[in-house]
Amino acid sequence: MSIERIAVVGAGQMGSGIAHVLAIAGYDVVLEDLNTEILDKSIALIRKNMARQAARGLIQDADIEAAIARIKPVVGLDGLGDRDLVIESVFEDEALKRAIYQELGTVLKPGAIIATNTSSISVTRLAAATGHAEHFIGLHFMNPVPVMQLVEVIRGIATDDPTYQAALDLVKRIGKTAAYAEDFPAFIVNRILLPMINEAVYTLYEGVGNVEAIDTAMRLGANHPMGPLQLADFIGLDTCLAVMQVLYEGLADSKYRPCPLLVKYVEAGWLGRKTGRGFYDYRSDHPVPTR
Repeated sequence: MSIERIAVVGAGQMGSGIAHVLAIAGYDVVLEDLNTEILDKSIALIRKNMARQAARGLIQDADIEAAIARIKPVVGLDGLGDRDLVIESVFEDEALKRAIYQELGTVLKPGAIIATNTSSISVTRLAAATGHAEHFIGLHFMNPVPVMQLVEVIRGIATDDPTYQAALDLVKRIGKTAAYAEDFPAFIVNRILLPMINEAVYTLYEGVGNVEAIDTAMRLGANHPMGPLQLADFIGLDTCLAVMQVLYEGLADSKYRPCPLLVKYVEAGWLGRKTGRGFYDYRSDHPVPTR
């Protein structure tokens, strides 16, 4: 399968990052969302992040405008009929994803591949909503996409070999490294990472340490580049909770039970950096722990 024309559905943080790396690699990219304001912010963010790469010598200044020109922002799915591959990158809501796939089924050309950027949901189950499960695959990019090297590649039970090979070829062309993961809840990275974050929230909830102490302990005691609560804010506490719920329901093991404090923060709308408050308050010049 030859892939040259790609669409990214969802212009949030992950979708913007995926469009960024695809455009740098020379792909013709359509970036889709239902909100023109989100699309405008996404293009501005992509331009800003490309400028950072140029300042670090990772790309040339001249590459920026050419790459931006390869990204076409569009509203709605109707204009995706010529795409060879569509990468869905919306929130971890299975019903929303399935609805998008069903609509794409009425738009895409025969043989087009659909990939999901899900971080935890069964690829096999999502593929069943498309009517063409053999052309469906998981491509789980890491955040922030322009920086992180890894892409988890997950086959559903029906994914055929040409689709899998096309996915591996794409990952190689954009300069990333593929890690094959079986289709189990949360795959590899989040199966290991999110329970650690959830345990850090339990440590806070039970009063073993405060936010600053927990993050300092893991940075200096385990040599992590950032503390687990700071990382949770960066990922988004709603996303952390969604992954833990998938693990808890999918594996039926009490060790994956989401911490009640994580649930409380999400219910309060304190989702981390994107809302200005999470385990840290980001509304001033310097983040301040909230507990």
